[in-house]
Amino acid sequence: MRVLLTSHGSTGDLYPVIAYGRALAQAGHSVTFASAPLFQREIKRANLDYYYLPPDWEQEIFTEFMRRLHRARYPIKQLREIYRGALPFLGELIDRLEEALETHDVLCGLYLFPHFRALAERKGKPFASIALCHNTIPSRDYPPEPALTLRGFPKTLQAHWNMGLWRLVNCVVDKAINRTIGDILEEKGLPDARNFIMKPADLVLVAVSPSLMAGRGSVPRRFQFTGFLRWQAEACPAEENRIVNFCGGEPVPVLTFGSVAFDDTTSIMRRFERNWPVGKKIIIQTGWSGLSVEMERHDILVVGKMSHDQLFGHASCVVHHGGAGTTASALSAGKPHIIVPHIADQDFWGSEIERLGTGVVLPRNRWPEKLPGAIRLLETRGKFREKAWEVRDTMAREDGAKRAIELLQAHVEAHNLNRRI
Repeated sequence: MRVLLTSHGSTGDLYPVIAYGRALAQAGHSVTFASAPLFQREIKRANLDYYYLPPDWEQEIFTEFMRRLHRARYPIKQLREIYRGALPFLGELIDRLEEALETHDVLCGLYLFPHFRALAERKGKPFASIALCHNTIPSRDYPPEPALTLRGFPKTLQAHWNMGLWRLVNCVVDKAINRTIGDILEEKGLPDARNFIMKPADLVLVAVSPSLMAGRGSVPRRFQFTGFLRWQAEACPAEENRIVNFCGGEPVPVLTFGSVAFDDTTSIMRRFERNWPVGKKIIIQTGWSGLSVEMERHDILVVGKMSHDQLFGHASCVVHHGGAGTTASALSAGKPHIIVPHIADQDFWGSEIERLGTGVVLPRNRWPEKLPGAIRLLETRGKFREKAWEVRDTMAREDGAKRAIELLQAHVEAHNLNRRI
């Protein structure tokens, strides 16, 4: 197959798709990854062909955009903000993606851009979507988060209630998208976005663990759980030496908020410093927010960009924002973790790690004060470690990339067969 992959956003939106592209290439397929220049180096490090898409943003602009998303607070507003941010370059992006499709057999894109489906259909090419979280998969067995459930009511009534809510959310999301980018879609001869929630694609590769997370209820067949797709930043030998010397042979807590960015980083970290026990070691990864401390302390080590697999190998527990990629890394490392949700699906990931028993959730507005106590809980109660090891072992038996490749191959073959018929 000649596969055209595309993804935009933060590293958490890019890295799983890069992992998928790498696996496709290793399986003998031709892979082109279309994305912004900021991620060109990572794409080429995976030995994938890079295809330019706008925007030509530097890291600082991407970081400021993440701050705007953080200010939006609510998921619908955040989604609208994503599409508003794309308005200046969306027309060029559509043109270039359509041009690239001419020489490829299938388009596979991140779930945030389901309108690319219409672009593929216009070219007579199959389209598949990649979802990095399972919180937007509609089902008769549960309502959208965080809607009221009708537990205790008859099953038939629950099913009607749940599906009614899913259809309502679907309409609200479609309307929000079309109000924002409808004019550009019309200009490019594309229909309005439709069924963002209910039917984003005929095949949706849900890149989370089927063993751990596919048991919430029955879902439409188009949603296929594959297993996590994981790509890592490069290992950093210099940071490794610093960390080894700092830890002194003992695991320590690790704090990272990844690609999340917020306005009041300095004041938040001042609160963290005031509340962090003197003599208790912790490693802080700067991330897109530039987390740091003002006072030099022998018990706090600040590190830069590096592989989470490398960093979490030194962790007694991991404190993070609950992004899909970071959550997968913490689970894969077999480490208890604390999630401080900020935006999008992070509240849902917090509820998932509590359900699995691998960690706890702290509120965003009080985490600096509550963190020491939460870490003591995770480090002293063995049940969190045991559950984390159990989840790690389960994930190690899964091969998300292999399953996703098999599903995509079958999807393309079925599409081509239907066109011949």
